[in-house]
Amino acid sequence: MYSHEVLEHFLHPRHVGTIEDPSGFGQAGGGERCPDDLAYIWIRVADGRIVEIRHKTLGCPVAIAASSVTCEMALGKTLAEALAITPEAVIAALGGVPERKANSTVAPKALRAAIMQALDRNGQAEQQDASTD
Repeated sequence: MYSHEVLEHFLHPRHVGTIEDPSGFGQAGGGERCPDDLAYIWIRVADGRIVEIRHKTLGCPVAIAASSVTCEMALGKTLAEALAITPEAVIAALGGVPERKANSTVAPKALRAAIMQALDRNGQAEQQDASTD
């Protein structure tokens, strides 16, 4: 059984779409356990903050809900704050997910890839990556 939050974000996902000329783009998949789950995330950054974020997600209800919540959590955050968004934090924000669906929360990985691309474009990727280790 899915939580109210999972169902709400699955049935009414937020921030769906793409961004033309994004600051960063990332994608991530669910791997062997959830091969049909795939998230694409686009971000626009201004003054070091995520001012716009969009996603397109293929997969199960948890994958779609997780992408919606990840976008909600990242919007308005600094890049460092957004890098701290983990699959576990997304699962908590969703009110929990069935254990077998934990690997479906691929959006934080896609978000990280988008942030790293945005930082790389500004020559800051190595500096930021070192600070998150």
